[in-house]
Amino acid sequence: MSALEFPKPSSDKKALEEGAVFSPRFDAHGLLTAVVTDAKDGMLLMVAHMNAEALALTLETGIAHFWSRSRDALWKKGETSGNVQQVVEMLTDCDQDAIWLRVKVLGHDATCHTGRRSCFYRTVGLIDGKGTLAGDGSKALFDAETTYRKPL
Repeated sequence: MSALEFPKPSSDKKALEEGAVFSPRFDAHGLLTAVVTDAKDGMLLMVAHMNAEALALTLETGIAHFWSRSRDALWKKGETSGNVQQVVEMLTDCDQDAIWLRVKVLGHDATCHTGRRSCFYRTVGLIDGKGTLAGDGSKALFDAETTYRKPL
């Protein structure tokens, strides 16, 4: 558990947008949106959420941590797969309610739980008034079924 605490966001818009104090604006659920890209080539790898503890652990360790809404638990990215995300740079947006992590992925250079490099591997289209999905041709870089197999 982290001891790092974040100051309450300033009500002064100029201070929030131009100041030197990092005071993240967590949403009503206590989360920030986190966009993750590859530091080497800029590829979008994933979008996730961070609570205060995940954000603090990421800052303190240099390894990406998130809050899993589906598991309702803290999540160190790559803890099971070995595809740890080492943070190269962290940026925040103008009103400090989103984070952008530029990372180096260790392990198989894969981020998605399907084994692919990116969680964004399908294109969205429209045919006859219906939304469609088509793969982008990317293949799994590791066997997700073996990696994430639950013990009996």
